[in-house]
Amino acid sequence: MLKFVKNYMESIEGVATYPMISLLIFFVFFSLLFWWVFTASKEHIKEVSELPLDDN
Repeated sequence: MLKFVKNYMESIEGVATYPMISLLIFFVFFSLLFWWVFTASKEHIKEVSELPLDDN
């Protein structure tokens, strides 16, 4: 089964670009997430962390 998939994937033109696009999306997403975590205000983090305990 794996041999069939490998042969099929090798016959598709430009198939090597898909892993590169996936890696780029992964890198950009986690870079933005990392940036947001370190630039978020402490007040906002505290407010959001207390939401599950809010009785209203």
